[in-house]
Amino acid sequence: MTQEFKHKNYWALILGGSSGLGLATAKKLAKHGMNICIIYRNPRHQEDTITSEFNNIKAEGVAFKAFNVDAFKAEKRQTIISELQDFFGTEGKIRTLVHSVAKGNLKPMISEDKPMLQTDDFNLTINAMAISLYDWTKALFEAQLFANDTRIISFTSEGNTKAWQNYAAVSAAKVTLEAITRNIALEFAPFGIRANCIQAGVTDTASLRKIPGSEQLKAHSLKRNPFKRLTQPEDVANAVYLLCKDEARWINGCVIPVDGGEHIS
Repeated sequence: MTQEFKHKNYWALILGGSSGLGLATAKKLAKHGMNICIIYRNPRHQEDTITSEFNNIKAEGVAFKAFNVDAFKAEKRQTIISELQDFFGTEGKIRTLVHSVAKGNLKPMISEDKPMLQTDDFNLTINAMAISLYDWTKALFEAQLFANDTRIISFTSEGNTKAWQNYAAVSAAKVTLEAITRNIALEFAPFGIRANCIQAGVTDTASLRKIPGSEQLKAHSLKRNPFKRLTQPEDVANAVYLLCKDEARWINGCVIPVDGGEHIS
């Protein structure tokens, strides 16, 4: 396997990299020689499983850092960035920022027996799943931690244009995420920064299983997907890797479906 990122002091900083798409991305990029920094927020009882996964990444022979903190608090973000500045020294740079955050409210707008969606639910979800991309991009840029050719990649879903039950707040966040990505692609381009969203197909992750009716979503996707299978986290990780390569430098400001053609039918 080609390790084209080895010996370049390139880092991938992954927001939400302890499971699902973020973890698969960390593993893929590590195999190709990119150093990995994961920022995640998980309860203590999951630490053994997460530590085992992180050890697998370290076994690829790359440098590794992890922070189990609330990535949405400004003071925590600044503490992490200061620590990374010291750890990287003058050579280490972030080649890839991956936004794989799944923190939001899945509530109905109307219900007689369940808590209903409130304005605060929208605010929390949009801040965590969209605006945090801008917060981290701006903070890392100001700290001069980005490489001369940086790739910013975030994950959206088909819920950006389709209405699903209980998904209103997350749908609004995904649309906001895409809008922020386009503007990062435009306004940060003079500084060598490219930004794109990957629209992943329905993927059987812990985040998907939290969505009410997720089994029906999976069944529907299996029927309409040209390959008759769900998207795997590794499919998405492969696409992230391709977007990180030098040859992908002219891809900017896009929403790219990675779903085996699921979205066309």
